[in-house]
Amino acid sequence: MLQLHRSTLIAAGLALLACLSLYATLGVPKSFHDWKWTDIVSEGGTAVMAGSWVLFTLSSRPGGLVTRLLAGGLALIMLGSFADCMDEFFAISKAAVWDNWLEAMVPIGMLVVTIGMYYWRHEQFRLNEHLQKRERLFRDHRAFDRITQLANADYLRRQIRHEQARRPGQPCALVLLDIDGFHLINREFGQPEGDRVLQAVGHMLLLNLRNDDLLCRYAGDRFALLLPDTSMAEAAALAGHLAAMVGQMRHHAKGGRVGISLRHACANADAAPEVLLAELSRAVSQPAAAYPAAPATATAPA
Repeated sequence: MLQLHRSTLIAAGLALLACLSLYATLGVPKSFHDWKWTDIVSEGGTAVMAGSWVLFTLSSRPGGLVTRLLAGGLALIMLGSFADCMDEFFAISKAAVWDNWLEAMVPIGMLVVTIGMYYWRHEQFRLNEHLQKRERLFRDHRAFDRITQLANADYLRRQIRHEQARRPGQPCALVLLDIDGFHLINREFGQPEGDRVLQAVGHMLLLNLRNDDLLCRYAGDRFALLLPDTSMAEAAALAGHLAAMVGQMRHHAKGGRVGISLRHACANADAAPEVLLAELSRAVSQPAAAYPAAPATATAPA
């Protein structure tokens, strides 16, 4: 994992060397008897610990905003504490403003770490929601799709019947999502990369759903959403949002970036599952111009 953050580690190391060179060049070395060992141990120890935390953070997390904030804040604390420690070895003129700025990195770093912790907290909430959605899939120990780890078509049909029997007359929507040109992705990048695309799309969809929504891999490159207490208009809006989120994904393969887009169709889940799914499959298989404008059983594609 540290290989992903090599530039960050190099920058932190160069910053430490620059700080040391600055004090050695502009400061006056203090005699051994003037060294304050308590301050050296406390300030130097803080710098060492903060540097260790930077390594722990970068070695356990992928890149992203939270990682940058946590590692950057800890690096500032490390540099500020290191500058404090250098004051014990070199006498610096009180008129030197740069010394004060370097030492001020500690509170600035604490502020940056606090902001990182705030976003990390939100990240954990999203992950917990993701796990709760996964829990519904494994609750009854049924079979699941090997590639995406999502529910399969048989489970989807059972859940449609269950919702119809449990709350007859209540709004419930079914959405079918189809990856545009998925066969071309398999042809250009290979089936293993196609499987990775399916996994990435599945994760993106799960992260943007409610806890009560059910996401399944219906067949091939198609995903199905069962949305309890959701009208057709709400389902169409959600499908458009999901298609937009997937369209913004930056999925990279060895051969280059993989562009991903979705078509979608929506229907009220008030008929037999086989009939609903057959109608939605026909809808998402139509060319873009052939999609009906009125929301009868399908919406326009993303």
